[in-house]
Amino acid sequence: MIQSLARETGQQIAKQAPASWRWLGRAVKLMDGTTVTLPDTPMNQAKYPQQSNQKPGLGFPIARLVGLLCAATGAVLDAAIGPYSGKTGSEHALFRELLGSIATGDLSLADRYYCAYFVIALLQRQGADVVFQQHQRRLTDFRKGRRLGSRDHVVTWPKPKIRPGWLSREQYDAFPETLAVRELKVDSKILVTTLLCANEASKKALGELYASRWNIELDLRNLKTTLGMERLHCKTPAMNEKELWTYLLAYNLIRLLMAESARQADVLPRLLSFKHSLQLWLAWSHAGPPDFDEDAVRLLYDLIAQQRVGNRPGRIEPRAVKRRPKTYPLQMKPRPLARADVLLHGHPKKLK
Repeated sequence: MIQSLARETGQQIAKQAPASWRWLGRAVKLMDGTTVTLPDTPMNQAKYPQQSNQKPGLGFPIARLVGLLCAATGAVLDAAIGPYSGKTGSEHALFRELLGSIATGDLSLADRYYCAYFVIALLQRQGADVVFQQHQRRLTDFRKGRRLGSRDHVVTWPKPKIRPGWLSREQYDAFPETLAVRELKVDSKILVTTLLCANEASKKALGELYASRWNIELDLRNLKTTLGMERLHCKTPAMNEKELWTYLLAYNLIRLLMAESARQADVLPRLLSFKHSLQLWLAWSHAGPPDFDEDAVRLLYDLIAQQRVGNRPGRIEPRAVKRRPKTYPLQMKPRPLARADVLLHGHPKKLK
């Protein structure tokens, strides 16, 4: 039920978005993966094992999540969860579970990890186009292919000769022998797209579109940090999956408030602050029994639309923390053995 509510809420938010929120009239869907940790219980470890280089009892089960989000509103349209490692837990394997949520005419936007022959072919089979960053292992030679402009051409990708393990021979043979894709360089990035006409999708427009891909990183941060989904709390996989979908549902309900606020204020939803909207809702609902009369709801929408996020293109921040952690050593043995050592020898001295 929670999964159905989360998906339905996200899809309704996307469907009711005005046409002006779309990119050249098309619905853009963002794809990306992330991880969450689970409590260290035998059942969680059995389904979502910890990293293989960690000793038993010293790590935490890790689950991988791949999300499909609406680029215009930030709503979660669908998600798939699996183990951190293994054939069933890769981002590509989880992505294939989401294909049913991609419709004809959609535009898929993702980072270089998704820039693979079979991913593009599967999306084209759904009737969707793609805009990805070129994978770092693929060489781009702008001297070849049909030239569209400076560092902008259409080339043909042959089907890989090695059949992936997830495809049967019949499925592999059903894929086309070649794919026509457009490669173009925008600033320092090489983009790959199935939008082959330079007049319909200019180089500048595609560069601006790919720059908006960063929104999914902010959306995942809102889920994991602002809402607290980074660490799940239940002792069994089934309950952890329910907890995860509850987070996604709560996230979509906040996005629903933001979408309606943006519509009434005639601004784009991406200009509104998720954390500000969440804090307003918590304050409004905790002040007493929520007043749902028309004037009160309009006031809430007005307050949400007042706070705008800054426009900071090209912003760069180091991935480092300023505040030092406490000087406790890492736990290098299972907790029961560590407790026994404390009983026998006392607590070790703090590191200076």
